[in-house]
Amino acid sequence: MDTAPSALPSTSTPAQDARNRRKGATAAALASAVEWYDYFVFGIAAALVLGDLYFPAGSSSAGVLASFATFAVGFLARPFGGVIAGHLGDKRGRKPMLVLALTLMGVATTGIGLLPTYETIGIAAPVLLVTLRVMQGIAVGAQWGGAMLLATEYAPEGKRGIYGSFVQLGVPIGVVTANSVFLLAGAFTSESEFAAWGWRLPFLVGLLVLVLAWYIHKHVEETPEFRAAERALAEKEREEKGQTAEQGAGKGKGGDGARNSPLRTILRGHLGTVFLAGGSFAVNTATFYILITGVLDYTTRELDMNRGAVLTVSLCVSLTQLVLIPASAALSDRIGRIRIYGLGAAGIALWAVPMFLLIDTGSLLWLAVGTFVASCFLSIMYGPQAALFAELFTPEMRYTGASLGYQIAAVLGGGLAPFVMVLLLETTGTSMSVSAYIIGLAVIALGSIKVLADRARSR
Repeated sequence: MDTAPSALPSTSTPAQDARNRRKGATAAALASAVEWYDYFVFGIAAALVLGDLYFPAGSSSAGVLASFATFAVGFLARPFGGVIAGHLGDKRGRKPMLVLALTLMGVATTGIGLLPTYETIGIAAPVLLVTLRVMQGIAVGAQWGGAMLLATEYAPEGKRGIYGSFVQLGVPIGVVTANSVFLLAGAFTSESEFAAWGWRLPFLVGLLVLVLAWYIHKHVEETPEFRAAERALAEKEREEKGQTAEQGAGKGKGGDGARNSPLRTILRGHLGTVFLAGGSFAVNTATFYILITGVLDYTTRELDMNRGAVLTVSLCVSLTQLVLIPASAALSDRIGRIRIYGLGAAGIALWAVPMFLLIDTGSLLWLAVGTFVASCFLSIMYGPQAALFAELFTPEMRYTGASLGYQIAAVLGGGLAPFVMVLLLETTGTSMSVSAYIIGLAVIALGSIKVLADRARSR
């Protein structure tokens, strides 16, 4: 499924094209990795310490629920970041929005690392924590589309999938780095020191994001597809200016604004595609956050497993994604996005029950097996996802459409998943209810994928 060319004719030399392509792909991958690192450290901290420090309550479950609710708030903010950055990114360029997203994330993450606790400043502490989490959500909602398009719109012909996977690798890299930093912080501090200040160290690493934002601003060029779309739009506007004064006045009352609004174009003519994209991906993001956040809380609080051991398993499982994500993306360049994408969604549905049966044994070995197989299916689905979403929309509305579809999935799946998991476990007393939740989302995904495939065949 490829609805737009991967590369456009260029007036620069082949060596310059190759250099710009490498620079763009590298910058996109780094931006994704550091942004997701900042985002994931909050999820780990929410499972381990934030409930007690910012939401003191009568039970540990209540504190964790409040902490996960704050975690979910970041996801609710992500569509706003996607819409704002998408609209401006389709009009002003991919690069400036990516730089802005990285800057906002760096400020928010560092702020969380410096934020006093409830014991120190009272109710202001959770209020400020939620505010900073909203800033993180807006930032990551803005970032994904910019990084994804910086990679895919620089891709040579027939390699959009593998180039898009460079951005997708930011997720496992972010998970591995976040878990590693938390493991180091725990190894060099006692339990009391970790609760007092050790957990803050991973957040203060967020300052490095600002360095990357500066580098991209100074050294990375805008994508060739966006520049081509800008030239085409400018030519169209010049032609319209040559029309009669009466026609020009009519357009000045609203026609030109509607034509130049990517968001309005999406809402009027492509909203169905946005929802299909979101529905196809919600199971992936929900299962992912259940694995890296919900399972961390469940195994340490309910199954009394060692925190460091569980983090190590999560880290090792995430390392396998560094191989599987680009492999599945490369395969999608050869045999099609939808086929690979659908295979991953079906695998998640089939593995949902066996995974929790293995986790419930309380064995580190079976925890590793259960989460590893699930991670394989997630990677198969996640690898081609960036290219697939990019190809659903034309360049002049691609940032808006792809970002909105991705962030809708993030809200419906990832943001609520750890919270829903705790609620399901508390109300049903069995992890099979969480498996049923995953299967339900997988059914929605498979239905959405089928409609997208039917549309592709009809074209």
